[in-house]
Order: sequence, then structure tokens, then C-alpha cells
Amino acid sequence: MPASAPATAAADPSAGAAPGPSAADRVYRHVKEHVLGRRYEGGTLLTEGGLAAAVGVSRTPVREALLRLQAEGLLRLYPKKGALVLPVSAQEIADVVETRLLVEEFTVRRAVPAPPALLDRLEALLGEQRRHAAAGDAAAFSAADRAFHAEIVRGSGNAILSGLYDQLRDRQLRMGTALLHDRPDRAERSLAEHAGILAALRAGDADAAAAAVRAHAGRVGELVRGIGR
Repeated sequence: MPASAPATAAADPSAGAAPGPSAADRVYRHVKEHVLGRRYEGGTLLTEGGLAAAVGVSRTPVREALLRLQAEGLLRLYPKKGALVLPVSAQEIADVVETRLLVEEFTVRRAVPAPPALLDRLEALLGEQRRHAAAGDAAAFSAADRAFHAEIVRGSGNAILSGLYDQLRDRQLRMGTALLHDRPDRAERSLAEHAGILAALRAGDADAAAAAVRAHAGRVGELVRGIGR
């Protein structure tokens, strides 16, 4: 009789599963989230040993993550000491505000007439902001705030400007969270200003939309420069 076929090996439940983030990626995300959310304030000195213990990894991936964050301008490394969280400088604030004004005012005009899908998305993001404001979640509010403006920029149809705007993301989130911590009343004012931008887009009034964006970004710039001093 022919030999019986060998038993089929039990299926490996992990076969084909997508690999999780690397240790360096986990450290990178941990530090970045804490810096942008101001849990690691500007001027804080982070140590490799402390971060390794916080994330549950060895020191080698910590070094790799810190090098990435230094390249992004969030940290400065000091050999044998650790990494300093860089404060937001007055020049950085001025540069970000100026770039925002140029990009947002131009693209909001290009977004008119706004398609229904864009208007619906903006309305949903405004609702998210209201919920985060009610919960007192400054970091989540800042993320929804930034997403609101990014949707308008994308709605202009200019992919190059959209890419340029995306490069400001981390700086905007960090400044927005700092502003809300220092000026909790700013959330309600921001909601009203965003509602005004949305109303102008719904009305198809490019001039009114541009004026609303200019006033909003200008006011944010004044307040952020105040806390950056």
C-alpha cells in the first residue's frame, strides 16, 4: 500500500499578518505625540534611558527615533546627555503664519464654487471640533482645526500647494495646542470663525471666504506670537 500522506501542519495564525510598527517607530510616535500635545514642553530634556523605559524598548531604537525627530526640527541631541525639546521660536511662528495666510487665502478662492462633498466634510469637521471643545481635549481640537483648513486647501485642486501645506502640519498642531492651553476661550472663537468661513463657501462668495480666512489666520497669528514671546 502506498505510504500515507504526511499530516498537514496546523495553520500559523500569524501567517500573512501585517508586521507591527518597529521599536524605533513606537518611540518616534510616542515622543512626537507628547511633543505636539505639550506633554513634553519646550525646554524638556529627554533621556534615552527614560524613553526606553517608557516605551519598553532598548536604547538602540531610541537613538534612531531621536535622530529622526532632530531632523524634523523638534529636538536637539546632546551626546551623553539626551535630547532637548526645542521651544517654538518667534521666527518659526512668523514663518508659519505668513505661509498659512498665503496658501489659505489663495486656495479658499480657488475652492469656490465648493462642491457638496467638500461642504459636508467641513461641516463634519466643525462638529468634531465642537465635541473636542466640549470635552476639553486641546490636542484633538487642534487636529480637527488643522484638518478643516487642509480640506479647503485640497479643495482648490492644486496638489503642489496641498503638499506644501501638509509640511506645516506638525508646527500647526504644536502651536494650536499651545494656544488653547494658554487661551481656553479661543476654542469658541475659532468655532465661530470656522462657521463664518463655511457660510461664505456655502454662499459661493469667494471674496467673503477670503476675508474670513484672512481675519481668522491673522488673529491666530497675533495670539500665537503672544504666547511665543
